[in-house]
Amino acid sequence: MEPVLSTAEVRPTASPKPHISISNVSLKLLAVALILVFLYFAASVLITLLLAILIAYFLDPIVEFLERMRMPRTLASMITVLFLIGVLGAVGYGLYSRGSDFAANWPKYSGTLRKAVNSVETKINGIESQVSEGELPSQPKGPSKTVAGAENALRAALVHIIGSLSGLVLEVTFVPFLVFFMLAEKQEVWHSTLQLFPVSRRTSVKETLEDLRDVLRDYLVGMSLMTLIVIAASSVFFGAMGLDYPILIGIVSGLLNMVPYFGAVLSWLPPFLIALSNPHSAGSYALIAGVLMAIHMLANNLLAPALVGKKVRLNALSITIALLFWGWIWGGMGLLLAIPLTASLRVICDHTHAWKPVGRWLSAE
Repeated sequence: MEPVLSTAEVRPTASPKPHISISNVSLKLLAVALILVFLYFAASVLITLLLAILIAYFLDPIVEFLERMRMPRTLASMITVLFLIGVLGAVGYGLYSRGSDFAANWPKYSGTLRKAVNSVETKINGIESQVSEGELPSQPKGPSKTVAGAENALRAALVHIIGSLSGLVLEVTFVPFLVFFMLAEKQEVWHSTLQLFPVSRRTSVKETLEDLRDVLRDYLVGMSLMTLIVIAASSVFFGAMGLDYPILIGIVSGLLNMVPYFGAVLSWLPPFLIALSNPHSAGSYALIAGVLMAIHMLANNLLAPALVGKKVRLNALSITIALLFWGWIWGGMGLLLAIPLTASLRVICDHTHAWKPVGRWLSAE
């Protein structure tokens, strides 16, 4: 006689269904929101700290060279930081003197800008009247609202920039001290950082930190050299065109040119404004735009691969998203720090097993 199977024995075992906890999703969303709030309200502290880290990575090879010359690391760090302060002070003084001359002549440029905006508005009004009424355009009477709006917008932008610069000055006062301590106590900081992790993970953390050092150092040195070359080329070109303040607008235009993608157009604004003060044909503006675009393309396609290297390895989409995100969170400083922050994130993802898909998505390979 065959054994009789019970109902419990016959019933097939139900496969477990995936269950998504609403509380877990809510906690993750809350964590993301808290991180965004922290990044926004702690911007000054975080930007100061990140700038100090980047400058310390940039200056560390000089300190190591002085160390090989049998100079104590503390003294080498102090000399390096003081040298950097001296160079930046000399450059800042030169820019301040040229900027003061430009500010003294600003009424001339503002009047020219007012005439240009008024002319454009007249043509637009004429086209609108021809389309809507079929009549000839009439000359505008009284002051132009567009001109007044443009002046107010420009004044508001200048006030915002001055406010940002004043905040930046307060932040920069802490950077030299942070850089000095990071350089002078590099071994202690390195050892203490490794001690934060379990023994089993310290080798992986050490490799991650070494890759971060190489990526950030290559990026900073390469971008610095490329920026100097672009500034020099732009200044020579503006001087050859006979524009006023060729070095000043060359520096501003060259720095704007280094903003990925958007910089190719932003770099046109300073020379266009200066060119308005003297009669220039449309061909002159086209020449400025074409030469600056050519400089931008040569810098990004020829200089960047050779100077910056392939260690950054970020694709175009990730760079664009990073610029939008960090620019939204931190403004101009966010645009400056977007690429090194994203490159650092890619390195961390490459060394973290669970985050490797994110690293592959960010990578250009």
